[in-house]
Amino acid sequence: MRLIRLRVRMRDVAPTVERVIDVPTGITLDELHEVLQVAFGWTDSHLHQFRTGTTIYAVPFEEWDDGEPEVDERGVRLSALPPVFGYAYDLGDGWEHDIEVLGRGGETPGCIGGEGTCPPEDCGGPYGYTELLQALADPRHSEHDAMRVWVGDRLRPFEQDITSRRVADAVGVAPESVRMLLDLLANGVTLTPGGRLPRVVVRAVQEQRPGWYPLGRPASIEEDLYPLAVLHDLLRHVRLLRLANGVLRPTKAAASEEDVVRRLRSWFAPQQFSTGVAERAAALLEAHGSMRVPQLAAEVFDLLGRGWQRGGRPITVHDVESELYRLSGQLEALDLVENNRSLWGPGPAARSLLPGATLLADLV
Repeated sequence: MRLIRLRVRMRDVAPTVERVIDVPTGITLDELHEVLQVAFGWTDSHLHQFRTGTTIYAVPFEEWDDGEPEVDERGVRLSALPPVFGYAYDLGDGWEHDIEVLGRGGETPGCIGGEGTCPPEDCGGPYGYTELLQALADPRHSEHDAMRVWVGDRLRPFEQDITSRRVADAVGVAPESVRMLLDLLANGVTLTPGGRLPRVVVRAVQEQRPGWYPLGRPASIEEDLYPLAVLHDLLRHVRLLRLANGVLRPTKAAASEEDVVRRLRSWFAPQQFSTGVAERAAALLEAHGSMRVPQLAAEVFDLLGRGWQRGGRPITVHDVESELYRLSGQLEALDLVENNRSLWGPGPAARSLLPGATLLADLV
């Protein structure tokens, strides 16, 4: 993965708040937004824009129209922008960031430097933040006690190691389960007459993932290992596997870590109920450890917030629990959860595949 180094500094904020990060050269603006959120400690609760001297890039949002034409940021590469540009977050409070391309990055994505505590959300922008800091610093200030209670633990000092891990997770890592299957199919395999994986592949997967077949005896068909059957179909759907002349083999995209992560993430459509459930379940398990599914469903429900509906009625905890069970094969196949029947634990990719889970794992 080729990386590029960016310096990102908040404008009109004192003390200085800055991050120096290494991200993939092929990163798109919607992906860079996700990285910037975790690099600074924002919560992705507001609208954002990327701005050059001539163009504004954003995710189109029908309810927001400030009169300026916007280009859809999704799919636009960082390389399409000039070496210096702006990033605005929370268009009401007006947090402005200056971004400068410094040159080639290091060996792995992450944060290689920085300083300053990120302001808390909804404190009124740079001017409001200045007033907040003044109130916190002066015990005699009329708002001192109220501001201490309001801030709570939201002012977290910059820690490079933690920030670097968050940036790497937001960039993403291909799950071990996906790499396992792509490697096994690297030279191509002939599918069975029923279009399923041959027994030799099934047994090879079982050797590496014995928990995928709870009966504990040698598996015979792909469906014996349910997460494998799900993974096979999923990888074909996102075009990481291709069938030609009866032979199944990885596509060219499978050779790129960046493309593998991007295509896997495309499986989870943004702003969808199933995606929200998957992200919150992975984040909660990563943050709090193993849970029984009813308890996990209740906590996911609390994190989803209001407004979700199914069949014209507000969702319930039962809806979330049903969705978790429906998603169980996908979540296990992608290493997002470890499924021990009714007790679920965090999988190896719980923090590093879904951007929403990356952000939420620390917030919760």
